[in-house]
Amino acid sequence: QERQERSLVRMEAAAQRFREQHPSVNVVSVLSLPLPELSKKLRDGSLPPDHVFYAYVGKALQIATETNCITEFLQESESQLRKAKLMEKQGLLYGVPVSIKDSIDCQGHDSTLGFIKNLNKPAAEDSVVVQVLKRQGAIPFVKTNVPQSLISYDCKNLIFGQTRNPLMYTRTPGGSSGGEGALVGGGGSILGIGTDVGGSLRFPAAFCGICAIKPTGKRLSKRGVMAGVVGQKAVAAAVGPLAKDVESLALCLRALLSEDMFSLDSTVPPLPFNEEVYSSTTPLRIGYYETDFFTMPSPAMRRAVRETKQLLEEAGHTLVPFELTNVDYVIFNYCVRGMFADGGSSFVKKFKGEMERGGTGLFFWLAKAPHWLKTLLSWISKPFVPRFSSIIRSMKENTVDEVWNLHHEIEDFCHQFIAQWKKLNLDVMLCPMLGPALGIGYPAKLSVAVSYTMLYNALDFPAGVVPVTLVTDEDEEQLKGYKGYYQDWWDRTLAKAFRGSVGMPVAVQCVALPWQEELCLRFMKEVETL
Repeated sequence: QERQERSLVRMEAAAQRFREQHPSVNVVSVLSLPLPELSKKLRDGSLPPDHVFYAYVGKALQIATETNCITEFLQESESQLRKAKLMEKQGLLYGVPVSIKDSIDCQGHDSTLGFIKNLNKPAAEDSVVVQVLKRQGAIPFVKTNVPQSLISYDCKNLIFGQTRNPLMYTRTPGGSSGGEGALVGGGGSILGIGTDVGGSLRFPAAFCGICAIKPTGKRLSKRGVMAGVVGQKAVAAAVGPLAKDVESLALCLRALLSEDMFSLDSTVPPLPFNEEVYSSTTPLRIGYYETDFFTMPSPAMRRAVRETKQLLEEAGHTLVPFELTNVDYVIFNYCVRGMFADGGSSFVKKFKGEMERGGTGLFFWLAKAPHWLKTLLSWISKPFVPRFSSIIRSMKENTVDEVWNLHHEIEDFCHQFIAQWKKLNLDVMLCPMLGPALGIGYPAKLSVAVSYTMLYNALDFPAGVVPVTLVTDEDEEQLKGYKGYYQDWWDRTLAKAFRGSVGMPVAVQCVALPWQEELCLRFMKEVETL
């Protein structure tokens, strides 16, 4: 905590020093430039990198003070900045300051995952993503907060405390890339890098009113990126960017999908960014659904999909309803069971010696329960709280044989989903995204609400979010009739969690088939423009 405090003091001093030496620099105009324009000005030399760097250091400090999103200032960024001035301005991200999620290794800094036991264990080297960013001229300058263990979509841990939503301080910024969501959403960073295993890029983007894309799990390197549950193969994790607009995400992927990444990590497929697909203007065939029949959408979520569908149709695209079935089975039997196939024992081990197990609520408690108790609870609760019963059932320990079967079943499910997609001849899919941002502390009680996002981790499809609307008084009024599909404790709690959000952003999810990140971005751009 003192180190975090010192970081902010250093940022303050650095920004102050720069202001005194360059009183005529118009910080506001620097901060108002979108990333594509900013990077162009940096590359053609019309904007000096230190003007940009210190403008963002100052703004990041302000947002950190308001939301508690920064865990550490990367001091070496200042010397990297001095070196950058001498570099040829070749990199696509030359001089661009970038924020990095806590769990992504930066040499000489901790990747804590919110665990006290991970303090003072600095990373020996930069993760591949950070190495590629640097080779492209970017300047990683801060690390940002995460929830303890990353298995949560809130953003709080015992070391750094709670991160708040920059748009409304009583709301969560989402998680697990919550510090990124808050910092980019508040304008303190123009580009952030996070990770996603159940919605961890998409929740913060949607809750903070910005854009993000979760690529196919292996499209970007995960070397040097710490996972919430290590070695787990059922639900695919991914690394991806967060930014204010879609063009910035595209620029980031263009930069990352370079020779550098393919040579630093040869397990990543050498697929450079496909410009042709991204810039194409042919009309799309778009599947869509308004609900997954598991988590009832809030009125604003439903409206977001409807209005977007209408705008897309008016723009000449074809929209085709997509029948989503058995999401409950996917969530319990693939996602929860996949993440906790060992009965949760490795998850529990992570918390050994920690002072608190905040934010993961039910899972931690269930993971610790003996097998006989799980069986009994599951049987007793089945008629009254079927979802609770299913979660308990999916948290039991599996044999290796059962885990292999599970992986096989997920593969089958993926191929069936693709077959249904191809039968309708779809290019992309328009889907709801959970929103508006829930109150702080609610995500821990509402693990079931990850259904809209986690589906695409189980399938390992690229999925991005784009903010499309704000909650209206009418949405708020309609929320009074919110019942949910199960009318259980979770449904009642979610209705409460959505309340009091007039003016907060709501996003939609844009999805494409595996390895089609460029098509996904093209679709996101279309939605954003409309």
